[in-house]
Amino acid sequence: MNPPPATVVSKYRGRLAPSPTGHLHLGHARTFWIAQQRAQANSGDLILRNEDLDSTRFKMEFVDAMLEDLRWFGFEWSEGPDIGGKFAPYNQSERMSFYRAALEKLRARNFIYPCTCSRKDIQAATRAPHANDDDEPIYPGTCREKGFNLQPATKFSWRFRVPDGETISFHDENLGAQKFIAGKNFGDFVVWRGDNVPAYQLACVVDDAAMQITEVVRGADLLISTARQILLYRVLGLTVPKFFHCDLMLDDEGERLAKRHDALSLRKLRERGETPETLHQNFSKKCL
Repeated sequence: MNPPPATVVSKYRGRLAPSPTGHLHLGHARTFWIAQQRAQANSGDLILRNEDLDSTRFKMEFVDAMLEDLRWFGFEWSEGPDIGGKFAPYNQSERMSFYRAALEKLRARNFIYPCTCSRKDIQAATRAPHANDDDEPIYPGTCREKGFNLQPATKFSWRFRVPDGETISFHDENLGAQKFIAGKNFGDFVVWRGDNVPAYQLACVVDDAAMQITEVVRGADLLISTARQILLYRVLGLTVPKFFHCDLMLDDEGERLAKRHDALSLRKLRERGETPETLHQNFSKKCL
């Protein structure tokens, strides 16, 4: 299945979408820098969105640090939580009505079903291992045919029913042709968590569409997420943006950078006397 072509718009709109769950590291900065360069090269706008939905990891101190570190590094945005804009609010925690409307549309059209499985249940029953760069094991379909007859107070998530066997294809502006088979490379995925919070896949699609993002620049670890999100764009009747997935930055042991790599956080680098200009120059130009 090929996604509908992206609608031609008059102006490029890119975005930065950090999560305030830790200090931004050099890997974030490089991907964001590429996003900014692509927006500038296309005479477009860059939008900052604060993805603060994960209440279990989100800390207010990281929001202030995020804005400070981004400015120090040389990022500029035309819309965002600190300056507003025509598509406000730009904090995801303030956009719940958008997500609930999308969830209701999916539920009314029978694209989703309630799932009572825990992550441990899925890992124990999964029929295939998940890719190393993807954090969601392939769902074995345990709750797919159970229906909606849940007992009162039962905790459950909402899971999207993928079209098994269908090939999801798209062109990546950096990595070229991509294709993933639903039910094989990825399975039914969560769109609304058991703690009553929208999952990343749904929130990302809803916000990128509402904010009229024309190109999504992010790490290559999210290629499979793009296949999932294309399905959501399709059933919600939304325009699919272009995608540009960057190679990941790795540490000395070949592991991708994460927020646990505090020594490579922008905050620590600044404290050590590094300058933004030097860091810009040291970035690989492979993704540009």
